[in-house]
Amino acid sequence: MSPGAVSGTLAARFRFDVSLEENVQMSIPAAPQLPLGFSASGSTCGIKVSGKSDLALFVSDRDAVAAGVFTTNKVCGAPVIVCRQRVPSTVARAVIINSGNSNAATGEPGIRDALQMTASVAEQLGCDANSIFVCSTGVIGVPLPMPKILNGIPGGVQLLGTSEQHLLDATTAMMTTDTFPKMASTDVAVAGTTVRVSGVCKGAAMIAPNMATMLSVIMTDASLTAEQCDAALRFGVDRTFNCISVDGHMSTSDTVLLLANGAAGATVSDSDLTCIRDAIQQVCQKLATDIIRDAEGADHFITIDVAGLDSRAAAYRMAKEIADSALVKTAITGGDPNWGRIVSAAGYAGVNFDTAFVSLHINGIEVYRAGTPVPFDAAALSSQLKSKRDVHLELAVSGGPCSGTESVRFWTSDLTQEYVRLNSEYTT
Repeated sequence: MSPGAVSGTLAARFRFDVSLEENVQMSIPAAPQLPLGFSASGSTCGIKVSGKSDLALFVSDRDAVAAGVFTTNKVCGAPVIVCRQRVPSTVARAVIINSGNSNAATGEPGIRDALQMTASVAEQLGCDANSIFVCSTGVIGVPLPMPKILNGIPGGVQLLGTSEQHLLDATTAMMTTDTFPKMASTDVAVAGTTVRVSGVCKGAAMIAPNMATMLSVIMTDASLTAEQCDAALRFGVDRTFNCISVDGHMSTSDTVLLLANGAAGATVSDSDLTCIRDAIQQVCQKLATDIIRDAEGADHFITIDVAGLDSRAAAYRMAKEIADSALVKTAITGGDPNWGRIVSAAGYAGVNFDTAFVSLHINGIEVYRAGTPVPFDAAALSSQLKSKRDVHLELAVSGGPCSGTESVRFWTSDLTQEYVRLNSEYTT
């Protein structure tokens, strides 16, 4: 076999660390439900000129352990600043989310507004304000209409309920440019008890890894320690939300919160933690890939597998560069199997690999082997790219410097004229 030849598919040679289909036997119900002890509501307080719902609440009926991960953008929203100070927590009770205004780049007044939102919810629930988390999404740099929000919070609390419809209403109220609500839940057996993990998110653009604008609330009725909660959330997020990209633009507001209230009565031992961790990852993966399927103006859902590196970090860098390349994205938009753009994007990822050991498949068709082009039917592949929404790029390094057994799966979308139109008219 030549130095760069790869026998079989990547899946046959490498185990991807997000391959839940292989590693975790779970299913995502068509109608997600809340875990025990949680309630939700969605209501309208008047932030959006459209009159659509814009205030969401997720509430635990008892103290919950909470962990969070947030945008690494230095220009971050006031709610991010407030939430960072409140995790980890063992007394979390609720998350309030407004859409239509991100309360970002609003200075000290924005922080006061975020704190006032949490205080108002706490007053309604009869708990401490530090038990409440807050998120905002929408236009940057505009002060929140606080009278509208404060007037709307009591009504939102009154609407709280535990049904599928309540969860749907809350998820819908989080949306900005999303075209559909994003929800997921799964049940797993832990210590003889059924435990549920449920999650919601919003996002369709301004999506980039390292807290890819997007917000997510994950809830479970399992009993987790603060350390278990934080570790499980970070494991799942690193392999899902941090492995998606729409436009490479990191948001100011990205937040993922995990609340575990223990209402199911199952205490999670260290041996059970893997099961809960994988359930959290599965829910996060469903939500993250829904963001890509809903990417603004997108025609294609692109899965990128990079394998054969000596570290996950190296595989991640390579996958990210391919995903963020405007030239790769536009080639797929036009159905152009221009593999040179994919290989060259991998080449500037800062990984010291030898192209003589690199192979590339597009939708299962080998186009590049051992640093050499492989004859293929370009017209047939082009037609396939144009007719199918899902695109699969597989790049493997089979030897040489930086080679190994690590892999990463990454998801992105193509770049269309509709994306440009939507984002050129966002505030006007």
